[in-house]
Amino acid sequence: MIYIILFISTFLSYHFFIKRQTWWSNPSKTKLPPGSMGWPYIGETLQLYSQNPNSFFDSKQKRYGEIFKTHILGCPSVMLAGPEAARFVLVSQAHLFKPTYPKSKERLIGPSALFFHQGEYHTRLRKLVQASLAPDAVRSLVPDIGALAESVLDSWAGGRVVNTYQEMKKFSFDVGTLAIFGRLESCYKEELKKNYSIVNEGYNSFPTKIPGTLYYKAVKARKRLGEILSEIISKRREKRMETNDLLDSLINSKGDQGELLSDDRIADNIIGVLFAAQDTTASVLTWILKYLHDDSKLRDAVRAENMVIYEANKEGNRSLTWVQTKSMQVTYKVIMEALRVASIISFTFREAVADVEYKGYLIPKGWKVMPLFRNIHHNPEFFPDPLNFDPSRFEVSPKPNTFMPFGSGVHSCPGNELAKLEILILVHHLVTKYRWELMESQSGIEYGPFPIPKSGLPARFWKQTL
Repeated sequence: MIYIILFISTFLSYHFFIKRQTWWSNPSKTKLPPGSMGWPYIGETLQLYSQNPNSFFDSKQKRYGEIFKTHILGCPSVMLAGPEAARFVLVSQAHLFKPTYPKSKERLIGPSALFFHQGEYHTRLRKLVQASLAPDAVRSLVPDIGALAESVLDSWAGGRVVNTYQEMKKFSFDVGTLAIFGRLESCYKEELKKNYSIVNEGYNSFPTKIPGTLYYKAVKARKRLGEILSEIISKRREKRMETNDLLDSLINSKGDQGELLSDDRIADNIIGVLFAAQDTTASVLTWILKYLHDDSKLRDAVRAENMVIYEANKEGNRSLTWVQTKSMQVTYKVIMEALRVASIISFTFREAVADVEYKGYLIPKGWKVMPLFRNIHHNPEFFPDPLNFDPSRFEVSPKPNTFMPFGSGVHSCPGNELAKLEILILVHHLVTKYRWELMESQSGIEYGPFPIPKSGLPARFWKQTL
């Protein structure tokens, strides 16, 4: 079904190209990168989305090299598969490439979310979000995240089958709301979760105003989210509470002229943070659970490391501490390798704001530019035997610009420290207190759009007998 929708979406983009017939032409003497633009109107969208994207990227790279042109989702595009190119687009010449998202997606998150912007506004918002999610800020959340982890794991115990990915999404959402709001009233929390779930379901659907469709429902739920957040913001302003959470930072932030952020801008950025925090972290957690299940020696090593901490905490009667999470070196390397192998974010979208020349090739103004993180992470030149899950490779730091699970440059993920912290905490409680069993052979991967094990990795969990 998704492929049919994508076909319709790209076909309906035909009117765009009728108005802009110059997109195929190249008035500059500098040549376009090699590659194929595919079929008229639909380009190579079906080739990309009807197979494992790795196959598409790899075949193109082998044929054309590390820079090649294509035509995806109604847009002429240049894909870049090397670390130097990724740095060029995301860091050294980032001012030449703006973040780009379809308007339908901006509408669901909110047009004022920081990752849709460049310039002064982006800088201001990024500083606020980064400060609220930096190590010094999130270290105080360790006991509360631990309580959330214990609660969710306990709810799985007893041998019932759970969809691991969906359950990890619930956990990541709860951690996200904790970092944003602190201890939010349960009535608000449940309403946020319900409506955000509807928005999330419609995010990658075909954008239409037809009642009953996923996108239509998502737009209605997004409106409700704005109303709920407005109530929360209003109450927080009335109480004039001084807290260290993200909401407090957004409410009290003042621009150069002393202006405060509007409720709509605050809401857009809160939803943006929730969006960035949930699916990606849940995907990594799901993969880690699979990798640990499949490798008993690795699982035993992670468990042994965490049992030392568990026993020091009187078998869990004392809370895990920030310092203890920083001592989990084996577990941390497992997280890094999971980020590399799974490569949850396969690529990122940018748009050239001017004609750009790179290594003798022209990237025309208005073309989409896509650094391919997955190809870099799976390049045997940087990571020998790249598909083998081997955390020991992170005993030394990767070469510069070869490991970018959270992006790079001014638009890299500002919540990466929180994501790694919540993973460390959940894994600690998982391996010290529980055992689990996968329900079926799990060799397949689903892309929706993030890569997750087949069927969300159904599994059974039991409390560990010590």
